[in-house]
Amino acid sequence: MAGNLIGDYLRARREQVRPEEVGITAASHRRVPGLRRDELAMLAGISTEYYTRLEQGRDRHPSAQVLDAIARALGLNAEAVAHLHDLANPAPRRRRTPRRAEHVRPSVARLVDSWQHTPAYVQGRYHDVLAANRLAMALSPIYTPGTNLLRAVLLDPSAQALLDEAEANIGAMIALLRASAGADVDDPRLTELVGELSVKSDVFRRLWARHEVRRHPGSGTHHIQHPQVGALELRYDKFAIADTQDQMLVVYQAEPHSPSAERLSLLTALATDLNENEPQDVNRPT
Repeated sequence: MAGNLIGDYLRARREQVRPEEVGITAASHRRVPGLRRDELAMLAGISTEYYTRLEQGRDRHPSAQVLDAIARALGLNAEAVAHLHDLANPAPRRRRTPRRAEHVRPSVARLVDSWQHTPAYVQGRYHDVLAANRLAMALSPIYTPGTNLLRAVLLDPSAQALLDEAEANIGAMIALLRASAGADVDDPRLTELVGELSVKSDVFRRLWARHEVRRHPGSGTHHIQHPQVGALELRYDKFAIADTQDQMLVVYQAEPHSPSAERLSLLTALATDLNENEPQDVNRPT
């Protein structure tokens, strides 16, 4: 995965720009999707020969001015421009040591677990659920610690029911994964996950090849059809956990006094009853 990062990215983005979007009249029998190399070079104000060297990986140290000119020609947003610069100026490569498994600080785990009426979980760098309270797991089994959310929504059809416009949301998750990885695409955990999903999911292969990047949106709304309590409209907020590598605390809330709030209260009661009826572990310290 850590081959020609700049070239792969530029090619993927170039192929997604339609000529008419940038004022180029295109013949109906074009042989390539999106812009041709010479067209992008013209829009960026650089030579076709130099752009070709960039895309083929024969020049991996373009100036910031050249990158900005290409980004403008491609219509990249601020996040994508920053990603392009990161690819051109990666951190010095060091001898890689095995990355430690992600863990949640005990104080954060206790905080999440203490919210009995608010679904909450902690998400790791690569969409792994690292901690979750009982109500989050009652909301959906995919919030069980140890689950990879991206793997779940791609490979488990029932998990896709949690997402409005499933493919658009999956695309956003993949773009978040690329943004989190940055130029560090040879991370063993990322390589394992991308390899598995590339083999098992046509959707993942297609969307990963687009090389889109996106940061965490911070907030949004999920519409969930819960099998026990019915339709839920829940707002989520994401909070970066300080002194961690991209861990996010995700908290769900229903609009006060709304039907969703009533249904969430019912789900809370069901989850509490289930907990009280579970067999107790006699070996568990009290």
